[in-house]
Amino acid sequence: MTTDEDRPAAPFGRALCAMVTPFTESGALDLDGARRLAGRLVSRGCDGLVLSGTTGESPTTTDAEKAALVTAVREAVGDRAALVAGVGTSDTRHTVELALAAEKAGADGLLVVAPYYSRPPQDALEAHFREVADASGLPVMVYDIPGRTGTRVEPDTLVRLAGHPRIVAVKDCAYDLLGTQKVLSRTGLAYYAGCDEQVLALYAVGAAGYVSTVANVVPDLFRAVLDAFDAGDTGRAAALQRRAIELIESMMAAGLPGTVTAKALLGALGLPAGPVRAPLRPADRETTAGLLAAYEELAAHTGQFQA
Repeated sequence: MTTDEDRPAAPFGRALCAMVTPFTESGALDLDGARRLAGRLVSRGCDGLVLSGTTGESPTTTDAEKAALVTAVREAVGDRAALVAGVGTSDTRHTVELALAAEKAGADGLLVVAPYYSRPPQDALEAHFREVADASGLPVMVYDIPGRTGTRVEPDTLVRLAGHPRIVAVKDCAYDLLGTQKVLSRTGLAYYAGCDEQVLALYAVGAAGYVSTVANVVPDLFRAVLDAFDAGDTGRAAALQRRAIELIESMMAAGLPGTVTAKALLGALGLPAGPVRAPLRPADRETTAGLLAAYEELAAHTGQFQA
């Protein structure tokens, strides 16, 4: 059984969903749908929501839409969940502008991804994160996903960044368990598993929780994994993680972005989602049927994860 002393504090909660951004059928921002989806996620076990991340289609939403989304979701969930606003761009100045707008709109924290495409060296990367963290009063979660950005936030860089009072967490999609443990052993940074298949593995070595795309459709699943682990029932925790593999693979490793698969499955379940924005394209009928089958099989085996 774990205790609060066994792992770093969880500044944004333990169970976070990387929420999709619902759109209307015409492609406009669906704020009513966002409120309804956020309310469902929080009522079903999420104590934090990440808005305008990769899953939230941040590259194709406007600055005004990002701010409006934070405001609407805050109205829906109140203080029942932490709201972390994705503000990362390839431009430090623009990222700072988005950080200030998110703070004004009511966010509790900022998700800041490494600047993509330009591939800055580590000293420039460190300066980027520090400038964003200096710009507002909100705590920062560094998003390390080199497969998308082209740049790794190296463990030694994270160790240095941990000295900044407002850089408090990492969303870890680096697939480097050794590097993760190195940072955990040398800092107080709260690690959040950003890859659904690694939720239990990272939690077992001291992560604070997770930021999950799959949680859009099964918000209580990984919460149950963490609860079982904390209760000392590691066998149940492992069984729940394993049972989710088919759905995780269907949503996250079948050749389509998680945004596309999450929206397809949410739509099939009658939940707010709507279309994706170009250049993404919606999942086809066969893919959606496969997603639904994986979801239904998981629900049948667990008996609790229902729409």
